[in-house]
Amino acid sequence: MENGIVYDKPSDVEANDGVVQLDGPDAVDVALTPEAAEETSERLTAQAVKARGQRRLGRLPHQPA
Repeated sequence: MENGIVYDKPSDVEANDGVVQLDGPDAVDVALTPEAAEETSERLTAQAVKARGQRRLGRLPHQPA
């Protein structure tokens, strides 16, 4: 991340005329095909699960620093 800001609010997503529109923080405005939106969704879900695990495991005292 270039700016180092971590946002805690989800982006708005809407389907219009066969295109998926994503409006997020910091002026994010992206139009995706349905196929690209589905793949992005799968990647986001996989990495969100990974990040939650990292956050959860990072609190355990037996983990190396």
